[in-house]
Amino acid sequence: MAKSTFALFFGNRGFFPASLLAEARAELPAVLKDLGHEVLMLDSEATRHGAVETPREGEVYANFLRENSGKFDGVILSLPNFGDETGAVAALKDAGVPILVQAYPDTMDRMAPEVRRDAFCGKLSILDVFHQYGVKATALKPHTVSPTSERFRANVDHFDRVCRVVRGMRGMVVGAIGARTTAFKTVRIDEVALQRQGITMETLDLSDIFARMGAVDVNGPAFSAKAEVLRSYTSWAGVPGEAFGKIARLGVVLDDVIREYRMDALALRCWIELQQQLGISACVLLGELNGRGIPAACEVDVGNAVAMAALHWASGEPSTCLDWNNNYPDSSGQDQDDKCILFHCGPVPKKLMRGAGHIADHAILANAVGQGCGYGCHVGRIASFDFTFGSMMTEDGKMRFYLGEGAFTDDTIPADFFGCGGVAEIPGLQDVLLHVGENGYRHHVGVTPGLVLEPIREALGCYLGFEVSVPQRQP
Repeated sequence: MAKSTFALFFGNRGFFPASLLAEARAELPAVLKDLGHEVLMLDSEATRHGAVETPREGEVYANFLRENSGKFDGVILSLPNFGDETGAVAALKDAGVPILVQAYPDTMDRMAPEVRRDAFCGKLSILDVFHQYGVKATALKPHTVSPTSERFRANVDHFDRVCRVVRGMRGMVVGAIGARTTAFKTVRIDEVALQRQGITMETLDLSDIFARMGAVDVNGPAFSAKAEVLRSYTSWAGVPGEAFGKIARLGVVLDDVIREYRMDALALRCWIELQQQLGISACVLLGELNGRGIPAACEVDVGNAVAMAALHWASGEPSTCLDWNNNYPDSSGQDQDDKCILFHCGPVPKKLMRGAGHIADHAILANAVGQGCGYGCHVGRIASFDFTFGSMMTEDGKMRFYLGEGAFTDDTIPADFFGCGGVAEIPGLQDVLLHVGENGYRHHVGVTPGLVLEPIREALGCYLGFEVSVPQRQP
């Protein structure tokens, strides 16, 4: 995943030595480029020392940002010395992107007036005035930090993830392919609430999808390429050729509509019309999309498709949609309060699976539609890794998220357990489940590898203004 591009801002206050600014203008961009980030900097001749002290210099910097609109994902406000809060707020009050405030540390051998920084104090002044003006900003530990330190590198990593989530969520397009399944009132969503937050929901009827599938040229390059991807993706042993061909055609169509509508994520009506009319399930296609970084949720769960996208942008890894599905007892039959089985029929990307999977009939839906009518489920086990989880719902015109962290373990589940599942250990799981139930959240949850709760929470809550809860006991 591409790393964020940062616009660099250098604060100044004339009582402090200008040499500190020249050092910072050389050091900070070099560190960021070494970390893989592109940077934009105001020309050194545009203001005194290429920094911002006065409101007039702030206007120069604000114009610089406007001229480069769309070219940067966040601003790093660096304080080589105390800095000036009035110049900073004039420059950044309309920046429209996340802002990280970084203050250089003083050292005990450089405390004389001609070399001291006092950025420790200046950072508090900047944050104070930003708060007064309603300018959102990121302040991380430690309060002062050198750009050459490992702790600053960790701060940049956090801020990069914040910027990616904010950038992705603004102007996001999510596809709803098929109407909500009549029985699944659990996945209702308020389309207008999404739009008011800049998220467009594009809807397509399944009849259109089926018609497009009928028009796919099975001798054409798109079908051949999709068939090759799917054959190399997992084992298709025992799957009828007719079912494989229909799954490949559906894959071509999903790729087409994603490009046509510029979808960042989607949610698909995955039963029971696919099984009744086509004799297939779409699980493996959703997993393959998730593996490509296109979050794809089951059962037209648009809310979790949006949450999965946020998780993906924060982690840089695939996300997937799972059910809160089963308790997990110990060998004596006693439930383990902090463990459960997370599962779904097969939208888990193979990157997140333990070993190879295989395609099977939909063993659960077979009870309703008959045997051999649901090929496409991807059966396997989820690998062991730390993960961040989350979900989203709309209520009273607002978007509401919950987040948490856990780990998939090496604990076994029965060999005849259908689909793709894994044992999740989540500190405070019972509190999470109470929160889900009492607040009307979905039976689905999105997960992604890595412990990235904090940057997601900051992006969603601080910069985007969504309601975010973390109903989890801290370890």
